[in-house]
Amino acid sequence: MGCDWLLIDGSSLIFRAYYGVRESAPAPDGRQVNAVHGFFDRLARLIAQRRPRHLAVADDAAWRPDWRVKIIPMYKSHRTAEPIPRGLEPQMPIIRDLLAAIGIEMVGVAEHEAEDVIATWSRLATGTIEIASGDRDLFALVEDPRVRILYPERSGLAVIDEAEVTRRYAIPGRRYADFAILRGDPSDGLPGLKGVGAVTAAGMIRQHGSIAGILRDRKLSDADRTYLESAMSVVAPVTDLPITLPAGRRDAYPADEAALRALAARFGVGDPCARLLTAVARLAPIPASEE
Repeated sequence: MGCDWLLIDGSSLIFRAYYGVRESAPAPDGRQVNAVHGFFDRLARLIAQRRPRHLAVADDAAWRPDWRVKIIPMYKSHRTAEPIPRGLEPQMPIIRDLLAAIGIEMVGVAEHEAEDVIATWSRLATGTIEIASGDRDLFALVEDPRVRILYPERSGLAVIDEAEVTRRYAIPGRRYADFAILRGDPSDGLPGLKGVGAVTAAGMIRQHGSIAGILRDRKLSDADRTYLESAMSVVAPVTDLPITLPAGRRDAYPADEAALRALAARFGVGDPCARLLTAVARLAPIPASEE
């Protein structure tokens, strides 16, 4: 057990915390802080279980980036009605401020999603990487033995490596994005190719290797060709954002003890903050040869 980097899809974990912890003590001023409690406790457990050497949290600066919507208008259209639940929205800045006071980097990039931040960090980082997310789009980043996904399921966290992608979808382990484009994915607003389900999509990928191979080798209608070419640029996480890799750890926590104490008291979240502080203080040591 243990990895060099644990990259957290912050929005994914916060949403799961919000819906998973419906009852918690409110803040002293009466405001709802269930997502704060749930997120900090889940993050602390992840750190304790996975024993990373470095840790960073990615944020969704845009729920439906305009550039993706312009290419595929239905992209994640289900988010337009209520992109953030009313009870959660006021808790987001609280979580960000508390993480900053503790000393855990949370990074978002304008007009991009957390998956793009994570994909860019994955390219920049060295060593082994575990990505905690409920977004299957990130299955496209799986790369044995370096990158794997910690995917939440009812039975607990499923560890998704290339063999698991192949077992679930009968495709090469690094081809999930191509599979989702062909089959379609309602959660992303991807229509897929007409008449192509999971079995046919998997067979097409095994035969042609990728969407690029399908475009090269198969006779397609103009509409299908346009969709595949467009979807390729939308679905794959962006790996070249103009960001650097965070430090991922500190010599000592918290980063700002006075600010943390004031925020924890104001919002009545001292216990989950203390549990997260304990977890990050026990990040796995960096081998002397790598210091």
